[in-house]
Amino acid sequence: MNRWLAAGGILLGALVVFSFVSAGAWGGADGVAGDTITTINPSYEPWFQSLWTPPSGEIESLLFSIQAAVGGIIIGYYLGRDRPRGQSQDMGSDLP
Repeated sequence: MNRWLAAGGILLGALVVFSFVSAGAWGGADGVAGDTITTINPSYEPWFQSLWTPPSGEIESLLFSIQAAVGGIIIGYYLGRDRPRGQSQDMGSDLP
């Protein structure tokens, strides 16, 4: 019961927060950084260009999703592998 109540509270809180944020506020950090650099030094020229630009926004989103999934799998694997080892060490410490 408490888990469902906590999950509902988190979802309700997220809904309230997202309802107050306008659609234009979700800009990327790259654009903000570029604007800040141009403000500080208007004559700055980037010294590196992307090697490959995805053909569409959907492909870019797909690649980002794959990257997030692989990262989640790696973190989940590490947490799942590390936890049983810690529990077995605790059990062994009770032996005389």
